[in-house]
Amino acid sequence: MQFLDFLIALLPALFWGSVVLINVFVGGGPYNQIRGTTLGALIVGLGLLITGFAKFNNSTVIIVGLISGALWAFGQANQLKSISLIGVSNTMPVSTGMQLVGTTLFSVIFLGEWSSMTQIIFGLIAMILLVTGVALTSLKAKNERQSDNPEFKKAMGILIVSTVGYVGFVVLGDIFGVGGTDALFFQSVGMAIGGFILSMNHKTSLKSTALNLLPGVIWGIGNLFMFYSQPKVGVATSFSLSQLLVIVSTLGGIFILGERKDRRQMTGIWAGIIIIVIAAIILGNLK
Repeated sequence: MQFLDFLIALLPALFWGSVVLINVFVGGGPYNQIRGTTLGALIVGLGLLITGFAKFNNSTVIIVGLISGALWAFGQANQLKSISLIGVSNTMPVSTGMQLVGTTLFSVIFLGEWSSMTQIIFGLIAMILLVTGVALTSLKAKNERQSDNPEFKKAMGILIVSTVGYVGFVVLGDIFGVGGTDALFFQSVGMAIGGFILSMNHKTSLKSTALNLLPGVIWGIGNLFMFYSQPKVGVATSFSLSQLLVIVSTLGGIFILGERKDRRQMTGIWAGIIIIVIAAIILGNLK
């Protein structure tokens, strides 16, 4: 593995972790954000279509791409709703942990990914680490009863719903062997359709939607870097490195967006994201 390939493999985490930061920075609320983001992803998809990467000769790729893209839009829209309630730094570690747990459980139960005792043991260790990491990142501030906070409770429920969309996006591709640049155009179309449906009954503005195009473009480019890096550094390594997005988004929420945390919470966040990343590395190497 060349050093340049390793650096490129880090870019998906940087790009994906920046998506929600830009969403929040430009504002507009979750419905403008999801509509703009999905249309931005469609711009990247259209670029692939124009350059000949999208093929229309495989109906499975088309159908799975459209459905999985719509599921991603559903997951992202609900994640943005959670962010509007409790912020990026509270949402992203929990959301990432839930996604890893959800996709792993589905793959193990329905796809039989863990076939050896070693995989089962290390997989269970990773799951325990994930739960621990999420709990640490969610520590309440001193003298704060976060569990009694109605917005926090509502956000956790929304994130569970969000996870269903994200897990569906990932596992559909795994089940049917659909992925890469062949599927990205059709996924982006599904995202745009999903984003429109989710926001159609809510007030949106052209300006706010346009400002939120950038996060979608960045998301799509992050995918392209992922597709490039997988054959260079391996699927397990590229997956593990991509999960560093939780560091980018969580710390970006604190230091760029100015979300306030006390010393106890910062200690929990640092410890939690390190543990989540370790768990992601273990899970990546079990694939």
